[in-house]
Amino acid sequence: MPILMSMFRSATFERSAHDLRDLPPPGPPEVAFAGRSNAGKSSAINALAGRVGLAFVSKTPGRTQLINFFRLGKGALLVDLPGYGFARVPEAARRHWGALVSEYLQTREPLCGLVIVMDSRHPLTPLDQAMLAWFKPTGKPVHVLLTKADKLSGSAADGVLRQVRAELADLAPTASVQLFSALKRTGIAEAERMLGAWLGIRAGQDGGPEPNDAQDAKKEPDGKKSAPRPGVGGSARHNKKAPSQRGKLGAERLK
Repeated sequence: MPILMSMFRSATFERSAHDLRDLPPPGPPEVAFAGRSNAGKSSAINALAGRVGLAFVSKTPGRTQLINFFRLGKGALLVDLPGYGFARVPEAARRHWGALVSEYLQTREPLCGLVIVMDSRHPLTPLDQAMLAWFKPTGKPVHVLLTKADKLSGSAADGVLRQVRAELADLAPTASVQLFSALKRTGIAEAERMLGAWLGIRAGQDGGPEPNDAQDAKKEPDGKKSAPRPGVGGSARHNKKAPSQRGKLGAERLK
């Protein structure tokens, strides 16, 4: 049987955006990743890509300050949004990120879905619930990754999955949810099938071995040379134009 290729294994860093003017021109479909700081968002992106260092993983939550874009081989974009909810980030920076992310999520035409990354030990925090409620009017799909599932026993992880699924039935009835572990490399195939359906890419069309959760759980990331680390500081252009009122509202809710 031929080996199919994972759609994320060909991902390469495209650009970082500090302001709306820095966004790529509208084009192919995009999937955005959001989540509370330290929930494992960047690690999840790296696990999907099958290599260390594509998305910057910092030991200091809240350090990712830009919207980072990664190009897939078929042209689609994977978008890493700044984490939310970390109190040590300066207030001015939090307001800027909130306005930027709000405007992007509400107005970005190519955006076809949102992945919300939650720590499986602390799912559906008030900020996570606010994000779900705020994004719901867009009518676009949401997929929840319950990360760090390896920190829980099998029965505890299954219990969390059932609990979150039940709560999502009220909070976001069309949202889907799964367990995920970047460390053990489990849940990768399930996540890829979901995101591939959003992007219109069948697993095996975009470069790299097709993920198999049972097989990937037995091996560590391949350790290939990583792409440049985006999103830390950076020299993206600064747009002095004030964000829209809608962006300000989103910033207030997610800061």
